[in-house]
Amino acid sequence: MAKPDLMDYDKALEMFEPVLGFEVHVELGTQTKMFSDAPNPAAAGRDSHDETPNTYITPVDLGLPGSLPVVNQTAVEYSISLGLALGCEIAPRSTFSRKNYFYPDLAKNYQISQYDEPIAMEGSVEIELEDGTVFTIPIERAHMEEDAGKLTHMGGSTGRIQGAEYSLVDYNRAGVPLVEIVTKPIFGAEHRAPEVGKAYVSTIRDIVRGLGISEARMERGNLRCDANVSLRPRGQEKLGTRTETKNVNSFRSVERAVRYEIQRQAAILAKGGTITQETRHWHEDTGTTSAGRPKSDADDYRYFPEPDLLPVEPSAELIESLRAALPEAPAAKRRRLRDSWGFTQLEFQDVYNAGLLVEVEETVAAGASPAQARKWWTGEIARLANAADAEPASLISPTQVAGVVALVDEGVVNDKLARQVIEGVIAGEGTPAEVVEKRGLKVVSDDGPLIAAIDEALAAQPDVLEKIRDGKVQAAGAVIGAVMKAMRGQADAARVRELVLERAGQ
Repeated sequence: MAKPDLMDYDKALEMFEPVLGFEVHVELGTQTKMFSDAPNPAAAGRDSHDETPNTYITPVDLGLPGSLPVVNQTAVEYSISLGLALGCEIAPRSTFSRKNYFYPDLAKNYQISQYDEPIAMEGSVEIELEDGTVFTIPIERAHMEEDAGKLTHMGGSTGRIQGAEYSLVDYNRAGVPLVEIVTKPIFGAEHRAPEVGKAYVSTIRDIVRGLGISEARMERGNLRCDANVSLRPRGQEKLGTRTETKNVNSFRSVERAVRYEIQRQAAILAKGGTITQETRHWHEDTGTTSAGRPKSDADDYRYFPEPDLLPVEPSAELIESLRAALPEAPAAKRRRLRDSWGFTQLEFQDVYNAGLLVEVEETVAAGASPAQARKWWTGEIARLANAADAEPASLISPTQVAGVVALVDEGVVNDKLARQVIEGVIAGEGTPAEVVEKRGLKVVSDDGPLIAAIDEALAAQPDVLEKIRDGKVQAAGAVIGAVMKAMRGQADAARVRELVLERAGQ
């Protein structure tokens, strides 16, 4: 398949105005599923990728005749809390509908969702861009629904359905409670449209984590984004035809997908072509999108009221109690964290722009100093993640990073050795302490081996001691460097310096 033409990004923005929209799906971390008592693989501490297929299921999840759904009360409360955090009005009455579409991974062949009477409507959320600019995203609705299962396509070379010999179905995820957050059309993003997309999804993650209703890990599918992009010629009122790039699974990919679609659509429109309203698939390896299926409108789904479920009618008292329990807004929390950590605005923005605020916060909560948490997440771990084209949080946990920091603080390892510890943890060799033991990475602070290494270094540089005695203390650096090299970076540099100065009578 030939790679489509792309227009230069700046030129595209000269000719066309981008209009954005986002549909973000949040898996709720309830203990059981949305409409059954099957365990929820998205609950905190669980990972559906680790579970045996088709074990978290009941007759309801399999759509067996005679099985009836029952609404998960906790999921409703989580949904209300999220709606409130998004500044939405909570509906005094909301209903479920059947969304009829061919779902091979939903055995009953329809999805229970909300259509014309969602749980939450008409809100907005503020996001902060990399330079501190605040941008408001209008929210149209947040509605409850159930997730579909998972298909694994076998026999092909790409893992996709094209070319596969057969497909396997895992219903573990079928019925997991979801909230879908739908924005209104977003105007005014202009050349910062990709950044707006990234910041919005990051803010949603911060909100749901702050509420404690989801782990919101994109690499696990707890948080998934569909990015809608359309272009209209400058000065035109009518909106252009949109595409919907499905299930983009990282902040960086959201940014790249939006940018790519702007460039792709602009090239087509500039040549007099038309945009097809369709879903598109994002390809992380090539940084491109490809056509999926023609995008259906609401009428095509043949929505009708779910006959097996009563309307949801939360009391005013419940709504107010959930409102009172809301955590601080992300923007206010950022200001508090910045001040409590003692970061300059530039230092804090460095963490926030890297999408690592939650990781640094959790690392500090696990015992690390803010400065050390920032240093390791935005430095070595970010470097390794970039090399692996992965999200930093998918490589190592905040608790593990705090463990590495503790080893440095205790003098067990130095910074150079700590990098090897991090590599070992990422490679699955165990906890930071276990990696130190397995790899033999402890700093040598025992005077015996250090003195032997110092004597060998001094023998190779006999004039160093005289230079130190003449007041050139910096000359000790040559010996320290030689000792560190000889001991593969495991010498206690501070102790080596003390011993060298002692030899010089300092």
